[in-house]
Amino acid sequence: MDLDAITAARRAEWERLDELGRLRRPRGAEVDELVSRYRSASADLAEIKTSAGRSTEGDHLSTLLARARLRLTGTPDNVLQQVPRFFVRQLPAALYRLRWTTLAVAVFFLVVATLAGSWIARDPQVLAALGNAAQLQQYAESSFTDYYSENPAAVFAGTVWTNNAWIAAQCVLFGITGFWPVMVVIQNAVGVGTAAAVLFAHGRGDVFFLYIAPHGQLELTCIFVAAAAGLHIFWAWVAPGPRPRGEAVAEAGRSLVTVAIGLVFALALAGLVEGFVTAQPWPWPVKIGIGTLALAALLVTMLVVGRRAVRQGETGDLTEYEAGTTRLVSG
Repeated sequence: MDLDAITAARRAEWERLDELGRLRRPRGAEVDELVSRYRSASADLAEIKTSAGRSTEGDHLSTLLARARLRLTGTPDNVLQQVPRFFVRQLPAALYRLRWTTLAVAVFFLVVATLAGSWIARDPQVLAALGNAAQLQQYAESSFTDYYSENPAAVFAGTVWTNNAWIAAQCVLFGITGFWPVMVVIQNAVGVGTAAAVLFAHGRGDVFFLYIAPHGQLELTCIFVAAAAGLHIFWAWVAPGPRPRGEAVAEAGRSLVTVAIGLVFALALAGLVEGFVTAQPWPWPVKIGIGTLALAALLVTMLVVGRRAVRQGETGDLTEYEAGTTRLVSG
């Protein structure tokens, strides 16, 4: 074989392969052409190596084929491209999938907190079991409110953030057990109900709501979302559908760990509100309004941005390049 002859004969085809391999977003017809030219150039490279061994022409053609192969099989996105996708598409879509379960968890929480608070407040014996009269009065009149200002705001916000982020992460990571998210919700509901019962019993129910409302709106909603994510992972294990159980759990886990990561940022915002707003001597409408705006940011991300992302085909899972090709199943 004459190496110069084949190079001259195939030069235009190789240049076209190089052009297609550099396209940023090839269309369908261009992808088909790229595949065809990739196969043809592979045959040319095999012939060159068989007849002439290692050569400059062969090395050049190998480079063109490598670029074309990466274009066909995919390449990971740049980090600067992954970050916007996470916050604009991946996280909102994962949150949107949880909207109804989150609402159910919120209702369950309110029911448990109301029942626990009503039972404790109406039964003197149960109330007395929480502490003597002096201790309960001190808690109602000072300890409850002092909790929000006894430490520097930055330290308090950081402590609250890390504690709540760990609780949210547990709900997702241990969600496959089924009982862990439920246990976390019940524990928090009973705690809130108990605090409310003590303050209401001492005629300071308004103080309870005023101090909970600024940060509690976003903070509690984040816990509800985390519990919903954990329950979705559990349900993927219980009822995987036509998919193998392992694949169903893996897909749910990947997409809902996205929620855990997103909640770290949401809980950081809740921590800032709790540390820097709740204890401030500002008008209560201002403080509660700030908390409401923080909650609105999460709800808009979940319901508005998330709905749009889902309609565009986003699931909250990793891309096919990152997670591997999905196995097709019937049903």
